[in-house]
Amino acid sequence: MSEESKVQFTDREALFYHQTIRPGKLEIIASKPMASQRDLSLAYSPGVAVPVQAIADDPSTAYDYTAKGNLVAVISNGTAILGMGNLGALASKPVMEGKAVLFKRFADVDSIDVELATEDPDAIIEAVALMEPSFGGINLEDIKAPECFIIEQALRERMKIPVMHDDQHGTAIIAAAGLVNACHITGRKFEDVKVVVNGAGASALACTSLIKSMGVRHENVTMCDSKGVIYKGREGIDQFKSAHAVETDARTLTEALVGADIFLGLSVKGALSPDMIKTMAKEPIIFAMANPDPEITPPDAMEVRPDAIIATGRSDYPNQVNNVLGFPFIFRGALDVRATAINEEMKIAAAISIAELAREPVPEEVAAAYGKTHQFGRDYIIPAPFDPRLMEVVPSAVAKAAMDSGVAQQQIEDFDKYRHELKSRLNPTTSVLTNVYAQVKNDPKRVIFAEAEHEVVLRAAIQYRSFGYGEPVLVGRTQAVLDKMAELGVSDPESYEIQNSATSEHVEPMVEMLYERLQRRGFMERDVRRMVNQDRNIFASALLKLGVGDAMITGMTRTFSQTIREVRQVLDSKPGHLPFGIHLLVGKNYSVFLADTTVNERPSSEDLAVIATETAAVARRLGHEPRVAFLSYSTFGNPSGKWLENIRDAVTILDQQDPGFEYEGEVAPDAALNPTVMKNYPFSRLSGPANVLIMPGLQSANISAKLLRELAGNATIGPMLIGMEKPVQVAPMTAIAPDVLTLAVLAAAGVCG
Repeated sequence: MSEESKVQFTDREALFYHQTIRPGKLEIIASKPMASQRDLSLAYSPGVAVPVQAIADDPSTAYDYTAKGNLVAVISNGTAILGMGNLGALASKPVMEGKAVLFKRFADVDSIDVELATEDPDAIIEAVALMEPSFGGINLEDIKAPECFIIEQALRERMKIPVMHDDQHGTAIIAAAGLVNACHITGRKFEDVKVVVNGAGASALACTSLIKSMGVRHENVTMCDSKGVIYKGREGIDQFKSAHAVETDARTLTEALVGADIFLGLSVKGALSPDMIKTMAKEPIIFAMANPDPEITPPDAMEVRPDAIIATGRSDYPNQVNNVLGFPFIFRGALDVRATAINEEMKIAAAISIAELAREPVPEEVAAAYGKTHQFGRDYIIPAPFDPRLMEVVPSAVAKAAMDSGVAQQQIEDFDKYRHELKSRLNPTTSVLTNVYAQVKNDPKRVIFAEAEHEVVLRAAIQYRSFGYGEPVLVGRTQAVLDKMAELGVSDPESYEIQNSATSEHVEPMVEMLYERLQRRGFMERDVRRMVNQDRNIFASALLKLGVGDAMITGMTRTFSQTIREVRQVLDSKPGHLPFGIHLLVGKNYSVFLADTTVNERPSSEDLAVIATETAAVARRLGHEPRVAFLSYSTFGNPSGKWLENIRDAVTILDQQDPGFEYEGEVAPDAALNPTVMKNYPFSRLSGPANVLIMPGLQSANISAKLLRELAGNATIGPMLIGMEKPVQVAPMTAIAPDVLTLAVLAAAGVCG
């Protein structure tokens, strides 16, 4: 089931998301150097002839010399697009690109979408089968039943690479994991339970087949379609439905549910009534998985059956059956052993591993993201979708099942090592940031957007609200903001809170507060009033100071230095803290934190020690064990020169404090980041490349940060402002809406506190 919640956005916002930066959601990036003529000669002609011959001599070496072993094709003809129906192959492309993005985000699997303009199953089978040399696996998606069954079965028979129709098996695997745990909690065994399945499409048939493979008895499962119970002797049903026909006197869903232990719904909204579930067995297990609206909502079900365990496909209810828990990791494990198929044993292994993970103590960062201490129980039978442990647990189980069942062409000798390799494939910052977003969504905050007349800022504010992070407080001229929202297609602009300094009820308290603060700094009351009325940063900061919002974002219309100067006229530093800025560079497998990049021009040794300690704390909050390097043009005195003593003294200060993280300095960037260069300094206290870089001064720091931003683009987050009494973030003037949104969420979450 796809993740579905009450998130709202305009059509224009959705189209803008898919169009901005560059059209679509994918790009191809070379994984080898392509700078010199020699590089190109190795990549193409004549160097490419060598691996060509090697593969011709031994086809298995294609996994060694090409991307095949980490490449999955996401294939659709658009006949069953996620609840929208048959809209055609071309219309399915945004969905298939999205699926490819999920493969990469969750399991580091490269994926290419392939849309086939035909509804002829034989044509699809032939087209996909002919592509076997190109890919390591095939993910079929959004193909209607019964053609999807025919296509998948034929491809599995013809192809010697993993083929899986995720609409069927993804849902089945996650649902089966949840059922395992629901039965565990209620003391049931699979071989004894009575199951009613409502729906007879691809997902329903796959769920039914899988739980039967796991021990549920055929005669204990009653399947219903739109015409009622599928019973033996019923006419007009196809071979796929008839495989699940049973001897029964029940003819309706209502009759079938009497005494049933489990309801599996993969049908339509409202198909299950409260009266129906009253007749189910004690502690009924209800999986209402119709999308986007379930057969019955959990509140309605709990009202009549408070003893029930309930799951849906929705993210805004407990126990979400979400395919993203399965398909990326299943293919990851299958690819890593070069499996020739995804068989029943591998699917069962995936389901069991997911079920077992839900019983383990939940990591603190995951619990924080969902706003409560998740622990195994009636409201937590399925792991959270962003649990980082899924990457280690599920592929390992799938790979082992492939090996044990004889479909693996490559063996894994050391599974502890394999799990470590899996973990290292993903940057922890990515999953932690995802959890930060979930944390704010669970505990919404009011964020003041100080420049709401600016289109980029307003887009971010609209997204902040529509994605469920809280309420934006928009600062600007009322009519100008309303007009801009109308341009952006917002249907209810009047529902947004707009704070206009010309009309705000907070102006008088602001003036009183600021005059008391600034009267001994050369400001008259009329000066303060003019500042409040005319300066949006002063006005917005005062709103924050007065508690009108929980956090604030600004910076798009003025330079950082001017903005921070205006903000600090209203807000102080956090007691005992030093304000400074951090830029975060997020790579595929690593993150690097740079500080101070925005505030302190010539930090003292004491300042550098504080900046190092606070930046290390931010790195920890974002999932990293900090290794701090104090950067310089000199590495341990070579070459000698000026401006080294404050760096050395900062290291001495940390020596005296024993801060609890690795640190070293003074070192040049190559001695901090390049393992080969680091070997020249065996006495270095860093156990690996540094991930926290403390810059010696604002000049080098700001130049470095802006260079990285221009060269790395979307891989850079920041600057993140640290050490203010209230959460404030100052976006760069070049930021786009996603950048502003990220900083707003970080401010709301207090990550940069």
